[in-house]
Amino acid sequence: MSVQGKVEIRRSARRKRTVSARREGDVTVILMPAGLSAAREAELVDDMLGRLERSERRRRGRAGAGDEALEARAREMSDRWLGGAAQPASVRWVPVMRSRWASCTQTDGTIRVSEAARRFPAYVLDYLLVHELAHLVAPGGHTPRFWELVRRYPRTERAIGFLEASSVALRDPAAGAWGPHGADDCDDAAACDGSA
Repeated sequence: MSVQGKVEIRRSARRKRTVSARREGDVTVILMPAGLSAAREAELVDDMLGRLERSERRRRGRAGAGDEALEARAREMSDRWLGGAAQPASVRWVPVMRSRWASCTQTDGTIRVSEAARRFPAYVLDYLLVHELAHLVAPGGHTPRFWELVRRYPRTERAIGFLEASSVALRDPAAGAWGPHGADDCDDAAACDGSA
């Protein structure tokens, strides 16, 4: 593997088993326990450089799927499942939200999707987009009309199950917020338009 820049090994007597790597400018710093054999150290350096490179490649790939791609996907979901009725003003990624996977401000037509959703399967992201787009077409919370629109997306129940399991796994207080019996922050009009 080719590595650009310098590699610096930092050994620590306090570190017993863990090895980590990070970039500090153009220097790759590898932190490892002191007292390893030269052969084991070389093996760990190669392993950590490979892991760091793979991690950076994945991060660059995710970054490439920016707001423009997310907005295009939302428009595709609107056309396909809502007959093009939902026309958001903008759709963008936002830092991880504490209690929601996504949100919609009806007053200005903006949709925000948590960065946490980047790791979800595509069908779950599509569901989140349909869910938020439906708020633009059927304002007023999770009304029967809203759920009729959302359920046009054929993988709604499966996506809700995924989100509920993800919320529970993360001990997120929003567990259940995306199902027909859950209560997310859009149950009242003030919260749905983002003013709360």
